[in-house]
Amino acid sequence: MAFITVACTLIVLASIWIVKQRYQAARRLPLPPGPPGRWLLGNTMPKSNAPFQFARWTEQYGPVFSLKQGHRIFVIIGRYQAAVDIMEKEGGNLADRPRSIAVQETLSDGMRIVLEGSGEKLRRLRRYAYCFYRVRSVRLNVSRVLHAGLQPKVAETYEPIQTRNAKNLILDILNDPKNHQGHAMRGDPEVVALNKSLERFGQAMKPGAYLVDAYPILRFIPGYLNQLKAWHQEELALFNGQLDAVRRQMGEETATPSFGRFILEHQKQYQLEDKEMGYIAGGMFAAGSDTTACAITIMMMAATIHTDTQARVQEELDDVVGRTRLPTFDDQEMLPQVTAFMLESLRWRPVALGGFAHRANKDIIWNNYLIPAGATVIGNHWAIANDPEVFPEPQKFNPQRWIDDAGRVRNDLRFFTFGFGRRVCPGQHVANRSMFINTALILWAFRLSENPAAKIDTLAFSDTVAVHPAPFEICLEKRIEENLIRELCAPGE
Repeated sequence: MAFITVACTLIVLASIWIVKQRYQAARRLPLPPGPPGRWLLGNTMPKSNAPFQFARWTEQYGPVFSLKQGHRIFVIIGRYQAAVDIMEKEGGNLADRPRSIAVQETLSDGMRIVLEGSGEKLRRLRRYAYCFYRVRSVRLNVSRVLHAGLQPKVAETYEPIQTRNAKNLILDILNDPKNHQGHAMRGDPEVVALNKSLERFGQAMKPGAYLVDAYPILRFIPGYLNQLKAWHQEELALFNGQLDAVRRQMGEETATPSFGRFILEHQKQYQLEDKEMGYIAGGMFAAGSDTTACAITIMMMAATIHTDTQARVQEELDDVVGRTRLPTFDDQEMLPQVTAFMLESLRWRPVALGGFAHRANKDIIWNNYLIPAGATVIGNHWAIANDPEVFPEPQKFNPQRWIDDAGRVRNDLRFFTFGFGRRVCPGQHVANRSMFINTALILWAFRLSENPAAKIDTLAFSDTVAVHPAPFEICLEKRIEENLIRELCAPGE
């Protein structure tokens, strides 16, 4: 009798719970529409090139659609205005990151800033200095605390090092034009190792790559996460090895100002644990060097394919700069076509096709649809970049869409290259300056064209967070006499 009583009580309670859930669900707004999923398991995530599949679903289901995987709800945004309404206007409610057992907790041991959830730890980790890159020595240097050091006015102080790096790239291309992509990415052993780490990170970040994020109980299966754990140890050894080298230099009093030296000297001030420091340094390097190199490579691809728009930029360079000196940051206001070309290349082929996931920390209502608290929200850069209402003929490479009637760069149009809301990349002003000076110098020095026998596939990219174009050939013609280029780009000039 006791057993029957308990059983009946449980049945009644379960029935009440089910009725309550259905009643509450009936009163709630629906999720955005989306592709049908399998019972209990939900939707099958794309195994490769997710941003492209998400863009196709945007065409089918609308500017905002939803997916389910286990208990997780994904909301994908694929149109410009929806991104503004949700990702920007609700930025405070989307500053968090979804829990990532696979990548953040296992591969990164909770130390990747870009995946850290909102809270005190994130504020502490983001309190660091701005880094600029000495492309030759591949050292990450620091001079200001992050938020102060990345402001537009302060970013101007980094112009000399950015100009030096752009000149180095010109010289590298002169010396070995066939390896133009390698020069942008750099071939130093340290960078090769970091790029390998980034490739693994990108693979693990694919939506649905590890079911443990949808079904956390899987983390207890012996051996299931061993590969990620092994990769973490390799990353940790790489990052700590870099810091150990700085420690030795500090002991020998030969250490130059660097990111490693900064965090070692300020470890107590910023409450850094030993294991965090290497990851902060590695993450800062990866975030800037990899994406900027990809963006420069994409800009060169765009110029190679679209020689008519390239010629328009070069006509402006000839009028403003001439052919006896290099373009400089002081010329930027007079070079709107250079800026427009740069902006259009970032839209035409976004460096981060899919963007990073956000987590809603409260219910968000959009067009009578519910984005529930706890949902993973992704702004799909590829689909947003191809929104025909904001970017007419989106597949057309058209820098003039960024120019107003007065011939100036428009201030009423933007693309979300650097992310959304409160999680926007704090280095955007520095990155834009780096892109400008590299675009100006490369198109000033060279005329780029396609080899008719080696057509470029402009959609062939690595399936990673920051996309890398597949190897492609460029025919490079010097616009300026080579000796003059070398003289103007020589170290110390």
